[in-house]
Formats: sequence, structure tokens, C-alpha cells
Amino acid sequence: MSRTIAVLGLGAMGLPMAKSLATKFHVIGYDPDPERLCAAEQACVAVSETAVGAVSITNVALLAVRDQAQLDSLLYGTKGIARALPSASTMIITSTIGADAAAAAARRLHESGIGLVDAPVSGGPARAEHGELLIAVGAAPDQLAIARPFLEALSSTLIVVGDHPGAGQAFKTVNQLLCGVHIAAACEALALADKLGLDLRQTLDALGAGAAASFMLADRGPRIVQELLGAAPPVLSRTDIFVKDLGIVTRAAKQGELPTPLAAVAEQSYLLAQAAGHGAEDDSSLVRILTR
Repeated sequence: MSRTIAVLGLGAMGLPMAKSLATKFHVIGYDPDPERLCAAEQACVAVSETAVGAVSITNVALLAVRDQAQLDSLLYGTKGIARALPSASTMIITSTIGADAAAAAARRLHESGIGLVDAPVSGGPARAEHGELLIAVGAAPDQLAIARPFLEALSSTLIVVGDHPGAGQAFKTVNQLLCGVHIAAACEALALADKLGLDLRQTLDALGAGAAASFMLADRGPRIVQELLGAAPPVLSRTDIFVKDLGIVTRAAKQGELPTPLAAVAEQSYLLAQAAGHGAEDDSSLVRILTR
């Protein structure tokens, strides 16, 4: 079993995953942003100044990119790693890119003798750093066997939903429908609490103790309260991520001829927030669309 893994993409999820893996494995991190490389070094994660350099000493790489465009650039751009990878390498994609994109990437990599493990993650940065993510996997058994030690180190819940890339993305699409709608609902609920003159922090605590509790309310609620009180919360999950993710949800629903009215309304809310200039801000900024 390989004890070395390259982590390509050291953003909001990639860096905490690299930090978690570094407690058990030798990790080489890469990100095109020098500030992210510096943050990784400060977290005692070894780094490479190039993606090719990061994968040159291992045949296993975890890719934590924002979207399909970043994945394509990382693999096949002018400095792409696909041509530099040795045959029999294994790529683990943890990002949400959609089932069709994952299947297409797997076919193209297979032509070069490279395996793809489709393993999108859910849980946020704090759970990533503590190895408590939910990871849904779609992969051939031989590729899963290579990736499993790393995935188990990152997860409290690891489920295998299929034996081919794309299956993990299908599960994550369902997951993101719920997450996107839950965040939008939390924004509406706390905005209403504010309009009704309730103490926001007390209300959030009370909601979390009752039937209305949810992971997203507990996770995003404090940041939504900060937004409502005029403070700028830290950016832990960008608004434009859910523009992307709910776009994947609604496209998948259309392909299946399934009506998803709640997902469609939530998608429009995130699009409105992005159009208002909040795309790079925390997704709790969605509440500003309701209260501006």
C-alpha cells in the first residue's frame, strides 16, 4: 500500500483534508495560489510548487478542485498532470462535478492506464480536518482497494454506492439538493426571526434543540446571524459553489424528467446572490437577498 499521496487543491476543503491525511501518511500538497501553499506549510504539510512535481513521487493523488473546468485544466491543461502520471496511477476526485463529468474523466484517464475513484465528500472544513466526512464512492474494486486507506482516514462514514465512477457523484447530487435547500430555508427562517424582533442567537439555539434542527442550520446558522447583525462571517463555503452544485442537481432532474421545484427555487436564490456580487462570499450571504 502506498503511504504517500499528493493533494492537489488546497482550498477550503483540500487543505483540511491534507492536514488530516498528514497525521497518518506522507502528503505532498499543491495549489496554484502561493498563499494556499504558505498556509499548507504552516500546517506542516509538505508542498510542491508544481502539480507535476507533487505527483512525481507517488502514484496516488487526491484532487480537491472547485469544478469540472478546474479538473480538466489540472489534468489536461498546459501544465496538466495526466501526461506526467505513470501508468497504473490512481486519481481520487473529491469534488462535486456531476455524474456525467466523472464518467467522462474516468474513460479518458483509462486510455492512459490511470484509474479514477469517484469519491465526493460532504461535511465541511471542520469535519474534513478531523477525519469525519461523509464520502460516497463509485469505483472499480481494484481502484477502491488502493484509495480505501486514505478515504477511511478522512471519513466517519464511507459508503460504496457503485462500482463505477459517476455513482458517487449521483449520490452527491441528491445530497446537494438537500443541502442547498436547507441553507436557503435557514436564511429565510432567521430573516423572519429578525423581522419579528426575536433575539437571533437565542432563536438559533432554541431551533437547534427542536424538530427544526438540521446540520445546515447548526453549521450556517451562526454565520447567517452574523450577516443579519451586519458582520462579515468567514468564507467557509462560497456562494458560487452552490450555484454550481444546484445547477448539477437541476440538470440531472431535467434529464430524468423529474420535477424538483424546491431545488429550482433555491438555485435561483443562489444565482440572485451571485448576480448581486456575493459569489465569492460565504453562502450565508444568501440572506442579504432577502433583507436588502
